[in-house]
Amino acid sequence: MKAAVVHGFHTPVSIEDRPIPDVGPHEVLVRVEASGLCHTDIHAANGDWPVKPTPPFIPGHEGVGIIERAGANITRVAVGDRVAVPWLGTACGECEYCITGWETLCEKQQNTGYSIDGGWADYVVADGRYVVKVPEGVDPFEAAPLTCAGVTTYKAVKVSGARSSDLVAIFGIGGLGHLALQYAQIAGARVVAVDLVDEKLEMARELGATYTVNARETDPVEYIKSLGGADAAIALAVNPKSFEQAYGSLKRGGTLVLVGLPAENQMNLPIFETVLNGITVVGSIVGTRADLQEVFELHAAGKTSVRYHTRKLDEVNDAIRDVEQGKIDARLVFDMS
Repeated sequence: MKAAVVHGFHTPVSIEDRPIPDVGPHEVLVRVEASGLCHTDIHAANGDWPVKPTPPFIPGHEGVGIIERAGANITRVAVGDRVAVPWLGTACGECEYCITGWETLCEKQQNTGYSIDGGWADYVVADGRYVVKVPEGVDPFEAAPLTCAGVTTYKAVKVSGARSSDLVAIFGIGGLGHLALQYAQIAGARVVAVDLVDEKLEMARELGATYTVNARETDPVEYIKSLGGADAAIALAVNPKSFEQAYGSLKRGGTLVLVGLPAENQMNLPIFETVLNGITVVGSIVGTRADLQEVFELHAAGKTSVRYHTRKLDEVNDAIRDVEQGKIDARLVFDMS
């Protein structure tokens, strides 16, 4: 099978032939149809984060495809099913987090495309207990971005507590942000979209954003404060300054949701203002299998729209460069056909 393999950090990804892997009793072999390019994949390939993957590895945690082989103990999915292979590749299933609906906090979890091989390949082996069925009629190229960008921002909006009449600020309108603003609107909120690129802000307006701010031209903190301040701000752009601006845009009692993971790993947080203004700061990490199923159900019901562009896997290094340079307005998806 063809696979994109990282052999060393900050080196080009290699396209090579690998044997099709076997499956264990709880595993499925998925023939990949579409596989998204997430900024996390770039961080993985560069070894940017404190906990690093171990080369060689195959990135990709937005893989969608058809099960071609199933292990002896597989019961919840079957050969022929279209499934998504998400970031949460597997977890222990027994710890306090797993049994209370917070499996994404399991300390024994394995992550697809990071600690175990992912979906930038013709085939991927996945734990059949953690894949999620894609509803009939949902295009695999739309399902792929929903598998991470969708479920991550859906969970972030849930964590923010957004409700009708709220003003929610989305900092970073792209692969994640264009979905976050839709989930905030589904919750009934008005959305102010903040970005540095006019084309992305135009996309936000097309998707129903009430307000848009180009942070190169207008101070987003002053602008959002002039609207009364945000009830919640969701920080998606991988830049500490944007996190600090998101914090500054909040009204008293507001909630800052941290989602993006900048390589710098630091932001300034004023203690005095946080205490006196009753600000909540919370981290939100992807979403559970149940969250992803809800994301797919919303999309199948026509509640969301996914913006994406396709590339071939052979173009992986050019695709990474284009994402790093901000040339892509939404999501890139590798066409594995």
